[in-house]
Amino acid sequence: MARILVTGSAQGIGAGTARALIALGHHVTVHGRSPERADAALAQAPGATGAVVGDFASLASVRELASQARAAGPFDAVIHNVGLGPDQPARRDTVDGHEQMLQINVIGPYLLTCLMPLSARMVFIGSDAHRQGEVRLDDLEWRARAWEGDPWPGLPAYSDSKLLFQMWVFEFAARVPEAAINVVHPGWVQTAMGGPNAAIPVAEGADTPVWMATADDPLALGSGAFVHRRAAEHVHPASVDPAQRAAVVARLEDITGEALPSA
Repeated sequence: MARILVTGSAQGIGAGTARALIALGHHVTVHGRSPERADAALAQAPGATGAVVGDFASLASVRELASQARAAGPFDAVIHNVGLGPDQPARRDTVDGHEQMLQINVIGPYLLTCLMPLSARMVFIGSDAHRQGEVRLDDLEWRARAWEGDPWPGLPAYSDSKLLFQMWVFEFAARVPEAAINVVHPGWVQTAMGGPNAAIPVAEGADTPVWMATADDPLALGSGAFVHRRAAEHVHPASVDPAQRAAVVARLEDITGEALPSA
C-alpha cells in the first residue's frame, strides 16, 4: 500500500479523497491550515496516519509545512488540493504582500513542491476555469488592471490563478519525465467552494484524484495531462507552450527563491 499526502483535507474534496484512499488500505497523511483544521482533517478521515499543518496564505507557514511533510514522508504520492475559490468579496494581500488568490493557488503550492522530495506520483487539483484565464506576467497581482462592475473580479482572477498553476505544473512534468505529474479537474462539486447546488457529490469528485494517485492505467502512470472523469481533456494553449511555461516558472523562482526539484 502507498504512503500518500493529501493537502487541504479538512473538508470537501480533500477529505473525500483521504477517506477513499484509507478505505483502499493506503497510509494517508492529512493536512490543515491550522492545528484546529488539522484536527478536523483527522476527524474527517478516520484511520489517517497523521496530520501536518501549514497555511498557504503565509510563505513562512508553507516552509514549516514542508518541514513537517518531509519528516512524515517520504510519500509515494502527493495530492495537492489546497485552493481558494472565486467568491472573494475584495482584493486582499497576504502577509507576504501577494494577492491572496495568487499566493494560495499558485505560489504556495509551487513553494511546497520545491521544498519536498520528488514523489512517484503528484496530482494537482486544478479547474476547467483555467481555459478562461489570461497570462499577465506584467500584472500577476492584479494591481494595474482596471475592471468594471463589482469591486473585485473574483472569477477572472481565479481563472488566471488556475492557468498559472497549471502552467508551472505542466512545466514541472516536462522537466521530470520519470514522475507521473498531472492536473485533475474534479468538476463542480458539492463543497464549500462549489456550493449546495453543485452537480457532483464529494465522493464522485474525489474519484479521479484517487484513481490518478493509485491506478495502473496508462493515463495515471503518464504525465503532463489535464484529467476529468478519468479522461484527458483539452487545455488552454499556454499550458503547452514551453516558452510561456518557463517564463511563469522563472517568475515563481524569483518570488520564492526556490527552484523546482529535478531528477
